[in-house]
Amino acid sequence: MTTATEPGYAELPRLISLMTGDDKHHAAAESTVDVLWVLYDRVLDVTPETFREPGRDRFLLSKGHGPMAYYAVLTAKGFLAEAELPTWSDPVSRLGHHPDRRRVPGVEISSGSLGHGLPIALGTALGLRARGLGKPKVVTLVGDAELDEGSNHEAIVVAARAGLENLTAVVIDNQSSTRGWPGGIARRFDVEGWETRTVSGRDHDALYDAFTTAHPGRPLAVVAVVEPKG
Repeated sequence: MTTATEPGYAELPRLISLMTGDDKHHAAAESTVDVLWVLYDRVLDVTPETFREPGRDRFLLSKGHGPMAYYAVLTAKGFLAEAELPTWSDPVSRLGHHPDRRRVPGVEISSGSLGHGLPIALGTALGLRARGLGKPKVVTLVGDAELDEGSNHEAIVVAARAGLENLTAVVIDNQSSTRGWPGGIARRFDVEGWETRTVSGRDHDALYDAFTTAHPGRPLAVVAVVEPKG
């Protein structure tokens, strides 16, 4: 479990403000900031020192567009230096408009093309199982509109059938999906056999409880409801 370090949660708006020039995706960043903070501050067992260890927890940002909040949280947790944030999106910067796992410390996957995070997380969890590593958590963050991608539907089915208890999908619900699902987002996972929990995406204690309450034998889907996009 990571421990609180400075800068803390209250500093995240300032850190995000250091990254300018992508107003289009600013809302995408703001929608994820509380979920990201709870995960890195209270849930995930990963630090800059342990990031390459096989037994670490994995976080996969599928909602890779507008990663300012992600970079801010990684900075607060010591993966990045604050001085790098103002350089983001510059040609020489490691910090692009989409995270690059080859360049940014702490980033597990390069993302931005929607629909990849959950299938990769599924494969990661299966790979850990094959290696006898059942303890590390695999958490992926997706957007509600992203669930329109067919690759996610396939991963939802397979993950439940495989009983991947160490897999968590957190869905940011800002009402931006084009079509939606009968019964809501949680129902989409529930009918396939996932444990599902719907909470406010701004309530840190509710998010923590949703992420940490046991769900034996089943993957977990946490729907984090935030303000409607726009």
